[in-house]
Amino acid sequence: MKKLGLLLLAVMMISLSSCGDAKEKAKDAAEATTEAVGDAAEATKDAAKDAAEATTEAVKDAAGEAVDAVKDAVKDVDGKAVFASNGCAACHNMDKKTVGPAVKEIAKAYAGKKDEMVKFLKGEGKAIVDAPQFAVMQPQIATTKKLSDAELGALVDYFLSAK
Repeated sequence: MKKLGLLLLAVMMISLSSCGDAKEKAKDAAEATTEAVGDAAEATKDAAKDAAEATTEAVKDAAGEAVDAVKDAVKDVDGKAVFASNGCAACHNMDKKTVGPAVKEIAKAYAGKKDEMVKFLKGEGKAIVDAPQFAVMQPQIATTKKLSDAELGALVDYFLSAK
C-alpha cells in the first residue's frame, strides 16, 4: 500500500509539473497569436492606405483628362458657325438693328456679363437689350436652350467678341 501511495504521489507530481508547462505553452501561443494579429492588422492598414492613395491619384488623373477633353471640345466649337447654323443671323445683324438688336449692341450691353447672357439664352434670365422686343426672341429661346454648354459658350463668346 505504501508503494501504491508513492506511485500515486509521483503521478500527481508529474501531472502538476506538466500542467505548468501547458499553461506556459498556452501563454506563449496566446502572445504569438496576439503579435501575429497585430502584424496582420498593420499590414492591412498599410495596404488600405496604399490603395486609397492609388485610387486618389487615378481619380485626379481621370479628372484632369476629362477637363482637358472638355477644353479641347470647347476650342473646337466655332461661335460664328453656331450663330449661322441656328438662325441667329435671321434677326441679328452685326452692325445694325433688324428684327433684333445688332450683335455689337448686344456685346456692348453684356460686356463683362457673360454669365448673364448665358442665363438669358437658357431662358433663365431677363433681357437687358431691347426688352420690348423680347417677345420676338421668346420662341428662339427654345433653340438656344437645346445648345450644349460648349455651343452656348462659343455663341456667347462670338457675340461678346464683336467690336
